[in-house]
Amino acid sequence: MIGKLRRRMTLLVAAVILLVTAGLVISINYMNWRGISARAEEALDILAENKGLRPNVKINAEGVPPDGNPEDGPEMENEKNGLRDRDRREGGIMGQPPRMDNELARLSNYYVISLSEQGTPESWRSDRSDLYSDELVADMTETILKDGRKSGRIGTQFFRLLEDDAERLVIVLDERLEIMSAQQVLKNTLLIASIAGILLCAAAYVLIRMLTNPVQEAFDRQKQFVWDASHELKTPLAVISSNAEVLEGEIGQNENLGYIRSEVKRTDALIRNLLTLARMDRNTVSADLKEIDLGRTVLEVALPFESTAFEQGRHFDIQTEDGVRVNGDRDMLQQLTVILLSNALKYSDEGGSITLSVRRGRRDGGEICVANTGDGIAPKDMDRIFDRFYRGDSSHNRETEGFGLGLSIAKNIVDAHKGKISVSSEAGGETVFRVRIP
Repeated sequence: MIGKLRRRMTLLVAAVILLVTAGLVISINYMNWRGISARAEEALDILAENKGLRPNVKINAEGVPPDGNPEDGPEMENEKNGLRDRDRREGGIMGQPPRMDNELARLSNYYVISLSEQGTPESWRSDRSDLYSDELVADMTETILKDGRKSGRIGTQFFRLLEDDAERLVIVLDERLEIMSAQQVLKNTLLIASIAGILLCAAAYVLIRMLTNPVQEAFDRQKQFVWDASHELKTPLAVISSNAEVLEGEIGQNENLGYIRSEVKRTDALIRNLLTLARMDRNTVSADLKEIDLGRTVLEVALPFESTAFEQGRHFDIQTEDGVRVNGDRDMLQQLTVILLSNALKYSDEGGSITLSVRRGRRDGGEICVANTGDGIAPKDMDRIFDRFYRGDSSHNRETEGFGLGLSIAKNIVDAHKGKISVSSEAGGETVFRVRIP
């Protein structure tokens, strides 16, 4: 029980740590992307305001600019390019004073595409023309125009489409370096968060063990006390029972002796149940799993209950399927059946019915169902029905014998078979205990 508590607490703490670290990683990644997008939009604003720093004009085969003067040959163009390069180095635009804001546009590579009326790239310019080619620019232009948006992001490149009566420009800002940097930050953050999460989980596990050790020790002492007390009580009970028999032989039938023998028998049953639980707690009892016929195993102990049910005015019905075979411990499963049937007889109503059924499981294995009519189990008791010494409504308990150990033993038997036991109940209706054995 303490082991389950430790596991649950550790899993809970691990889940919280996982959620917190995941939230931090996601937040850092989100802020990085927000920052990249904001810087890109700001740089695009500057480039758009300055018309992309005026893209270069391509020269035709004769070395004459389109619609230009033949005298303005390559020398004049080189002079203009030199002027543009100087203006770019000084942070300004040809014919305009330099602007410090243009430094933002230098955070990343960019290129500006001039479009023709037909939407094809007419010319382009870049601050790093060595990184791009005519084919890449043409492909990017086609992709942007197909996208249909005025601005956005395609891969690592942010773009903006400018249109006016004079010209159509596409400004593309390449943020691959910033995005690669953000991805590297994300990887490093994930690595650090993973290491920190593992260390925190290990520390939490150690702390939880330290906190639950006193509880474990107290629980172990309790189990040891039950074991020792049960063994110590067996001898005086045997002596009392023997002396009661001797007295009954000397003085004959006596009401008081009958009470003594009845309480001795009742106490002996309690001690046997306590010893069974103590053995299970100490793992000295293990299920001897063999392939058995579940229906035949259950019938051997169920048939004697027919006469008991008849004497108490209950209707007892047995339904079994042939050939239901499981890997189980014969004695344990018979003890389980006796516990469930005794419980059903104890809590069924006058003139009510009890049904025992054995059938194949939905996938494999077998299933034992014990149902009885009666007052039912209160909803507040459903979660604790398998706890030791727990019994439901006290007014109802006064009418029935028992110590609240039977269902706890039943659950331990099912757990030893790696099965599952469940209960469903309706007030004033039917209570059903269902056991699945794999």
